[in-house]
Amino acid sequence: MSTAAATVAATYPAPAPAARWRLLLRSLSQRHTLTRKPTPPPPPPPTTPAIDDLYHHRRLHLVRLALLLVDDLPTAEDVVQDAFAALFRRYGENMKGLEEPEAYIRTCVINGARSVLRRRRTVRAHVPERETHVPPAEDSVVLREEHREVLAALRRLTRRQREVLVLRYWSNLTEAQIAHTLGVSNGTVKSTASRALDTMARHLEVRP
Repeated sequence: MSTAAATVAATYPAPAPAARWRLLLRSLSQRHTLTRKPTPPPPPPPTTPAIDDLYHHRRLHLVRLALLLVDDLPTAEDVVQDAFAALFRRYGENMKGLEEPEAYIRTCVINGARSVLRRRRTVRAHVPERETHVPPAEDSVVLREEHREVLAALRRLTRRQREVLVLRYWSNLTEAQIAHTLGVSNGTVKSTASRALDTMARHLEVRP
């Protein structure tokens, strides 16, 4: 067992795998350097918020969500900006006729991240990479070793596996909410999460 795996096993000996990954995903997301200092979770927005209220309350969370999907902070911020722009164009400042603004904007962010990943695959298929991606220097300082290991393991999952884990253990969505966001069945969410956790455990050399 690697040093990182031993650290994870010692730190989270009792909880089931799901609880362990939830704690790690939340922790690594909150520790990742963003353009502003992390702040305590804000109070929930009003029942029918204006788009400015939604942006103020949920932008930082959505940027962190996008960051876990695209591995690149500037791109994650662009994805969130584009999602809010699309929301404004379609529903206006007061979002009239939109029953669940948070669910809508979250789906927009997921779809935006998917588009980014598709474009990356297309570019890489036609243009050889000249430089190897190097994580930002601050990652080695901001993230503990086991968090870097978890991020690396997340990057090795399939797109859907990563989406399911991030939505479940970072965004804290239920299986039904994840199924609605991704346009799949509850059973698909459950089986995908199970396979993803098993895969991450193998990558991290952790035994449940």
